[in-house]
Amino acid sequence: MDVCVIGGSRYFGRRLVEELRDAGGTVTVVNRGSSPAPHGVTHLRADRDDEAALRTVLADRRFDAVIDQVCYTPVQAAIAARVFADRTPRYVLTSTVEVYAHLGRPGGPPLTEAALDLSAEPVDLRLPWSDQQFVADHYAEGKRQAEALLTRQASFDVATVRTAHVLGGADFTGRLAHYVERIGRGLPVAVHAAPQRASFVHEAEIAHFLSWAATADFTGPINAASQGTLDAKELCAAVGRVTGTSPRLVVGDDGQQPSPFSFDRCYAMDTGRSGRLGFRFSAVTDWLPQAIKEAHA
Repeated sequence: MDVCVIGGSRYFGRRLVEELRDAGGTVTVVNRGSSPAPHGVTHLRADRDDEAALRTVLADRRFDAVIDQVCYTPVQAAIAARVFADRTPRYVLTSTVEVYAHLGRPGGPPLTEAALDLSAEPVDLRLPWSDQQFVADHYAEGKRQAEALLTRQASFDVATVRTAHVLGGADFTGRLAHYVERIGRGLPVAVHAAPQRASFVHEAEIAHFLSWAATADFTGPINAASQGTLDAKELCAAVGRVTGTSPRLVVGDDGQQPSPFSFDRCYAMDTGRSGRLGFRFSAVTDWLPQAIKEAHA
């Protein structure tokens, strides 16, 4: 496989690049050059928002698949659709469960891929997508519009990997560390009175799944999550077992900001499609204790 990864400079993106390389693939990373690519990987520096620059660095290159880790707007998706039109037959777009949060509800069922009708999702290229603050404030909308545009307009096959909350490894978000630190120190953790279920996935497994998705032939959205779900109280209990400290929980519904993984709507994901296509995820209980230990170190 000759694979191009857009982004891929940190966290599970970097692990993905290394896995593709170690599997014997030819790997090219395209980003703005914020950090060097791993040894044995071609590094092309370009701002993906600059279509001319992107075309220049890609020159006459062709790829078996492209994995796009950093597409946040429909404008970026439109550029990708044009630039890669004759450069790849397959495009894997990454997304996150937060992008589809508006579809969840208290006590609702796990999110299926079909819950979002991409054919009806509005796409507006006239919005100020060049404004970084606007993009940050409209993260979910931008990602949904990017997915919809690529699905409708791209000349290549498009698969969207919708990832659950990623834990483990060099997690830069600090969300699991929030629980580990506060519970380990005996500090209170704010949760909803009835926190809703959420899905999680380990950073090593999502990297492996993306590598698998690049070589597969399915199209359309696919959920990526470990088997089993946790609500915030169950997550706190798991952290307490590792740290040897009883969690102190306070209800955050009354004006206090709930902790990062305490939700008022269902964030669980249905992974039936991945199983039917031949990829079976591990159980969250298989890797969570080790991830907590790493965050506690």
